[in-house]
Amino acid sequence: METRDLLFGGGSAETLLNPLVAVALLFAIGLILYLPRKHVIVPLLLAIFLIPKGQVLVIGGTHLTAVKILFLTGLLRWAISRRPVTLGGGWNSIDWVFALWAFCYPLVFTLQWMESQALIKSIGDSIDSFCGYFVLRFLVQDAEDARRVIRVFIVISAVIATCMLNEHFTQLNVFGLLGGVRRLSEMRDGSIRASGVFQHSILAGSFGATLLPLFLSLWREHKSKIAVSVGIISSTAIVATSNGSTPTLAYVAGIFALCLWPLRNQMRFLRWGLALTLVGLHLVMHGPVWSLIEKIDVTGSSSSYHRYMLMDNCIRHFGDWWFLGVKNYASWGDFMWDLSNQYVAYALTGGLVTVALFVATISRSFGRLGAARKQKNCRDAWFLWCLGAALFGHVVAYFGIGYFDQTQVAWFALLAIISAGTVQNKTATMGPRHILQSKLLNQPQPGAFENQGLRGFLGTAVSQRYSRVFDARKRHPLVTGRLLRASGIEGTLNPDSWPAKMEQS
Repeated sequence: METRDLLFGGGSAETLLNPLVAVALLFAIGLILYLPRKHVIVPLLLAIFLIPKGQVLVIGGTHLTAVKILFLTGLLRWAISRRPVTLGGGWNSIDWVFALWAFCYPLVFTLQWMESQALIKSIGDSIDSFCGYFVLRFLVQDAEDARRVIRVFIVISAVIATCMLNEHFTQLNVFGLLGGVRRLSEMRDGSIRASGVFQHSILAGSFGATLLPLFLSLWREHKSKIAVSVGIISSTAIVATSNGSTPTLAYVAGIFALCLWPLRNQMRFLRWGLALTLVGLHLVMHGPVWSLIEKIDVTGSSSSYHRYMLMDNCIRHFGDWWFLGVKNYASWGDFMWDLSNQYVAYALTGGLVTVALFVATISRSFGRLGAARKQKNCRDAWFLWCLGAALFGHVVAYFGIGYFDQTQVAWFALLAIISAGTVQNKTATMGPRHILQSKLLNQPQPGAFENQGLRGFLGTAVSQRYSRVFDARKRHPLVTGRLLRASGIEGTLNPDSWPAKMEQS
């Protein structure tokens, strides 16, 4: 049965930090602080996914994991940046919903328990969520940054796959030699379930499964085919050596979503068809439609019945948990303390508002991807479709596991990539009027939250922006003149009118 110590975070009572890990952590911190912004993501992700989460520094009863230290360092880097760097594309709907979720979940958990330990855990979770997500949003500004993140994940998956293959054949976890994760592999029904750097084999397999569509998004880039091949092999090896039904289903879900590419313009009919099918099955089946979960067993040793009972009890006890969650869910049946379903976990520990905001985050992510892909002359339609396939893989994986280690960072990274990828396509499809006004007047692209007035751009933009326009008018007077007249800002190019416009502003 789950102990109160694990419920409120658990962890080592004293510092557990291998000397090699300490050196690697210090090196990564130095790189995060001194590398150019676009390269900071490389040491950040490498350190997060190659250092076991069990490696922890305990100071005054406060547990500082490597993930928390690295994200706090990233936040410091953001704060000391010489140039004011905002979120890529500005504050969007995904940011709003995620911020509300990250605020409400710890708040509801604290109100539910009304204990100091619950408050401490909530503060720690808030730091991990807010810092993790928004630091990644700061580092992933555009589609090029997003592709850089995917290439880093190829390297990470190759290292983890190699170690998990070794674990599969020798039953020895290389990362366990550092400490913080199990040294000997888990066995179930005579089969080895490798976990690598992660806290559980299902988490490891889910990590690999949800990366496959991201790797395939780079396949059309000729220089990336070898790297993508390595990523595909590594992703498949991670899923195979984890030997779990949940990773396998997430892996298949990602491939299935990719195969729907030829039907991308009929997705509305497919969604309604799926919804009507589930309703029809619920009406004709002897049990509820969610009892289908019980019948899924890919490896022959899955606890699919437990997943079904979690969902069933959650629905039947809706009146107990909808307001502020519920404490005594462990008494609902055998092993009900094991919340191996992310949706059920958020519902029972955070109430209806928490699980609704979590689902809304997923919904807004799909919505932004769809809207960006449907724009006229979209250049990255395949890239966006692959992001949607990866998102669908996470949706399926959440039915079989709740993320509680580095896999949370993989989820945050995907959300940051979606925000950056969709902004790039909005910029690519802007008309001549918006492009000229944005470039010449130094205004942000549509969707950005900052707005500079005339006084702001006259200080710095006049000498840089207008000099380019004057050069362009000399080289191509006819074309440039037509564009400027179409944009409605030709009159602002007269230097004699600038002082008067400054006084008017």
